[in-house]
Amino acid sequence: MNISIITVGKLKEKYLKLGIEEYVKRLSAYAKVEIIEVADEKAPEELSELEMLQVKQKEGERILAKISADTYVIALAIQGKMQSSEELADTLDKLATYGKSKIAFVIGGSLGLSDEVLQRSNEKLSFSRMTFPHQLMRLILVEQVYRAYRINRGEPYHK
Repeated sequence: MNISIITVGKLKEKYLKLGIEEYVKRLSAYAKVEIIEVADEKAPEELSELEMLQVKQKEGERILAKISADTYVIALAIQGKMQSSEELADTLDKLATYGKSKIAFVIGGSLGLSDEVLQRSNEKLSFSRMTFPHQLMRLILVEQVYRAYRINRGEPYHK
């Protein structure tokens, strides 16, 4: 399985980079994982509704340019469906069973995802109704994908 994590912005925090690298290394036994960073749109701190929409659209165009037609897209969105670790494991297992070998998880920038990206997604996943920094979501996501593979293989890790 080929898993892409498409995310807006560069990751600067060393501790997050180290954690993500560790889980990507662990995941390499199960799947090919690629983290794709697209540039975030520079914008002032205070934005009008229209400016926010424009920022999300520009970031969305960059995200969509990285997604091939045969990719199953899971957008991380606060309005998405919440799943347990076991349910995520089941989702990934079913996708593999039904021949979906390319999966992209999409993490938006600080303003979220554009409507176009949400429409392109095959499903929307929420980790919580809380808001998390999008940089931290990379680490949380890659850990949960690793956990899902361990669950599906019946290997110790998940508690």
